[in-house]
Amino acid sequence: MLKIAIISINQPSLNSAVRLSEYLNEYEVDIYGKKGLDHNFDNLLTYEKIDTVLENGWKKYDAIICILAMGIVVRKIAPLLESKATDPAILVMSIDLSKVIPLLSGHIGGANELSDLIAQKIDGCINFISTATDQVKVFAFDMFAKKYNMKIENLHKLANISNRLINKQKVKVYSYKSIFETIEDKANLELVSSSADIDKNTVIINPFNHSNDNLHLKPKIYLGVGCNRDTSFENIEKAFIWFLDKYNLEKEQIENIASFEAKKDEKGLLKFANKYNFAIKFFDENQINSLEGEFSPSQATKFFGLKGVAEPSGLLISKYRELIIPKEVYEKKITIAGAM
Repeated sequence: MLKIAIISINQPSLNSAVRLSEYLNEYEVDIYGKKGLDHNFDNLLTYEKIDTVLENGWKKYDAIICILAMGIVVRKIAPLLESKATDPAILVMSIDLSKVIPLLSGHIGGANELSDLIAQKIDGCINFISTATDQVKVFAFDMFAKKYNMKIENLHKLANISNRLINKQKVKVYSYKSIFETIEDKANLELVSSSADIDKNTVIINPFNHSNDNLHLKPKIYLGVGCNRDTSFENIEKAFIWFLDKYNLEKEQIENIASFEAKKDEKGLLKFANKYNFAIKFFDENQINSLEGEFSPSQATKFFGLKGVAEPSGLLISKYRELIIPKEVYEKKITIAGAM
């Protein structure tokens, strides 16, 4: 749940803060007011210096709404700024709640979305978004990454990419067709499939590390896992770490795992899923064999009549149905494949 702070500075703005909180009752909201003001709000948090509120709230809240002069807000938050990837959403509202401005962290921080929501809920409220990509309605890679839960690397390259799209200049996208097709606005975007086509204005969208200093969006990876009967948790964990090391992946990149339904009582596999907080999903014979395409040869064909376990189950649980790492076999006991 979104954690929001509403900061007021005088009696009229405190009254408005209480009114605004009524429109945000689906979120966790704290209201701050200066000591000595009149109110009948049960949980008002009082302060003497606004600097203290902002310093303490910078990491605590997802969004901070300030019902005070924009100049004060700019001066007070300036020493706290770190990165557009981590700074909270900062919004400024007029005392009559008729105008809202997403001042900071419009895209990744969610300030634009929150200001949109506020403007929709309050009759006559005007939302002034200054983000250029929103104003001219061009594709925004940071919003795309946020929507699909992708990690962003080399975020400092975003401004150049956004400006190219605003100026109607071509931007190459080095990725998979399955991901590229999910981009609704492809104006001035060109899909390239060879690393030789990458230039300084290319955006990379795949989960693997690259030496290029390009804007890089990393989608989550889904693993299909197969194992012999009674394979221990320790061996499954070793196979998992070995697999990550081989492909230079981080544990945080793995979203979930899947397997064949005959493995749903495997204690080692279940313990592994529990330790790494994977909500493991199991697929039956019909689901696995309904998949089109060829898979790596598998012992599961001999014993269960399946097309495979690791590759098909990984595909079935994945978002884009794209097999990116064919089945790997660890010590002839465990199979792991990666899909996206």
